[in-house]
Amino acid sequence: MALEVEIDKYSGFCGGVIRAISRAERFLATSPGCRLYSLGAIVHNEAELKRLGEKGLVTVTKEGLRDMEGPRNETLLIRAHGEPPETYSYAESIGINLIDCTCPVVLKLQKSIREAWERLHPQGGQVIIFGKVGHAEVLGLLGQVGGDAVVVEDLGMLLEALQEGEIRTDVPLEIFSQTTKSPSEYSGICDELSRRAQAGIKVHRTICSQVASRHEQLSEFAAAHDIIIFVSGVSSSNGKVLYDLCKSINPRTFHISAPDETNPSWFRPGDRVGICGATSTPRWLLEDAAGHVAGMGI
Repeated sequence: MALEVEIDKYSGFCGGVIRAISRAERFLATSPGCRLYSLGAIVHNEAELKRLGEKGLVTVTKEGLRDMEGPRNETLLIRAHGEPPETYSYAESIGINLIDCTCPVVLKLQKSIREAWERLHPQGGQVIIFGKVGHAEVLGLLGQVGGDAVVVEDLGMLLEALQEGEIRTDVPLEIFSQTTKSPSEYSGICDELSRRAQAGIKVHRTICSQVASRHEQLSEFAAAHDIIIFVSGVSSSNGKVLYDLCKSINPRTFHISAPDETNPSWFRPGDRVGICGATSTPRWLLEDAAGHVAGMGI
């Protein structure tokens, strides 16, 4: 029996990534001979970065930006993850043009964290961020409050911060989540803090609604197939979260970053194969993976 292959209709770029890539492609198409720099990878997917690089997009780090000779009149793209305020100040000081593609959901979160800090700081309260330490979005969020917030990645890290007094329970607390984190993990973090908070805690629901709905949709998709091929870049934070979700629902879940990483030994004749991916996985890559699986002749 041949394999039945289906691509998850909800997988693929989120709105913020679509917006950033579309603006990059438009600039490159309408500005022949001009370079476009992206401050950090515009998307955490190696295949898509290669495609855009062939069109003229150059990824640069902050250190690389400072080392550039004569950057005036060059153009720099701020990706959907957002940046701290000092990035904008530095860009202005060196005369580089900006295309700001910060996701509107992230912009709203940045504003909310600034406002929370302004409320809490006079009372000695604390802002807590549930997110990945060192992630670009989290660094941008920390920059809104001069680094005066506590970042926790998981429940274990939260308990450690509480035990060491890094998070105080006798002062007002407000907690926010990185926009792409797991809703169930965030609920667990918030529940634990709520049990311990003596001076009150305000929980902000800041996970992107598109990302949050993906968890329920992907759970159903993983359960409806015999085997899941999850496609995402190796550096995708959202990919790690969603792959782990699929694996918890369907043990026959395998991660690939490119179609040729697929192993024929994973499959059984007649398998219903589900192809899905992260919010940073381009649709064309999902289609390539599906075509590769269908063409294996199993």
